[in-house]
Amino acid sequence: MNLNHIHLPASVIANLYPHSLIELNENTPMREDIVLTKRSGKSGDEWKYLGENKKNILVVVNYHDAAYLPDEELSFLTNMLTACRLNLGDVAIVNRNNYSGSDYKDLLAQFSSKIVFLFGIDPVSFGMPVSFPHFQVQSFAKTTFLFTPATEEIKKDELLKSKLWVCLRRIFGI
Repeated sequence: MNLNHIHLPASVIANLYPHSLIELNENTPMREDIVLTKRSGKSGDEWKYLGENKKNILVVVNYHDAAYLPDEELSFLTNMLTACRLNLGDVAIVNRNNYSGSDYKDLLAQFSSKIVFLFGIDPVSFGMPVSFPHFQVQSFAKTTFLFTPATEEIKKDELLKSKLWVCLRRIFGI
């Protein structure tokens, strides 16, 4: 392996460039292949996330010790997306720990989400007025929600993986 062929995990690249990979100003032409990792919110704060949100699928995680999520969990989520014929470009991964004062309304407004995965985040603690159990596909506010245990729990438990797969098949029709 030489210096021209080093492959870094997406989470490492995101940590290296916490604001964005490029700096845009008014004179910079917008290109389709640029992945922005921030978006301005209603309070002027910027939302940092992984992915491009091309299919308005929001993945919400909660990690105190990572900008987005640890490498192993990112790898698990990437494999999950691949099994659903999706990739990181189709989703926005937001670490709830960075936005603990925001609720589901804020995130739905910012990301125009049609599908929301809550990994280890209870719907009520997410500010939702409804509660539902793990692995119940729930429609609310014109959005499909799925609440599951945290990714580190799912990835090491075959029963939880199979329950997640059943839900994913139902949501994406696969």
